[in-house]
Amino acid sequence: MSTTYTLTLGPLTRQLPLIKLNDTTTIASFVLLGDAELTTYAAEQLNQRLADVDFDYLVTMESKGIPLAQALSQLTNHPRFIVLRKSIKDYMRTPLTTPVQSITTSADQELVLDGTDAALIQGKRVVIVDDVISSGGSLATAQTLLAKAGATVVRKVAILAEGPAAKRSDIDFLAPLPLFTTK
Repeated sequence: MSTTYTLTLGPLTRQLPLIKLNDTTTIASFVLLGDAELTTYAAEQLNQRLADVDFDYLVTMESKGIPLAQALSQLTNHPRFIVLRKSIKDYMRTPLTTPVQSITTSADQELVLDGTDAALIQGKRVVIVDDVISSGGSLATAQTLLAKAGATVVRKVAILAEGPAAKRSDIDFLAPLPLFTTK
C-alpha cells in the first residue's frame, strides 16, 4: 500500500499521509492548519455554496476548522464566528457541554459552548463549518449542543466528507475522501 493519498481540490493538489487508526481502518490525514492556500480556496468555494443561505453565525469545532471559519466569516460578511471548544476554559461563563466521540480521537472528549456565546446565538440561524466530516460524531454533538443553546442549524458544510459521509445528503462538501481498509 502507498504511504500517501493524492487529494485534488480544484487547482490544488496535496499528498496526505496514510495513518493506520486500528486493525481495520486507515485514513488519509488531512490537516488544514497552516495551509493558507487551501484554506482560502476552500472558503471561496464554500462561500459560493452559502450565497443563498440566510444565517446569523458560523460555528466550528476546535481546532482544525478555525482557519476555515475565519476565512469564511470574512467572505460572508459575518464579523463574528463561534468556536465550540474541547474543554472548559477558566474564562467561560456558565458553559454548556456535551460528550463527543470522533474517529480521529481515542480519548473521551466533550464539546463546550461558552455561555456568553450561547446567549449570542439563542434564536439565531447558524451554519456548522468543519474541515472533514467522517463518522459524523462531532457534527451530531455540535448540533445537540447548538440546540441546547436555542440555535437553529440551517446548513452543515465541510471541505471533505470521509468514507460513508460522502453519501450523506444533509451536508455540503467540496470533495470526498476515502477510508482505507487495513489488511
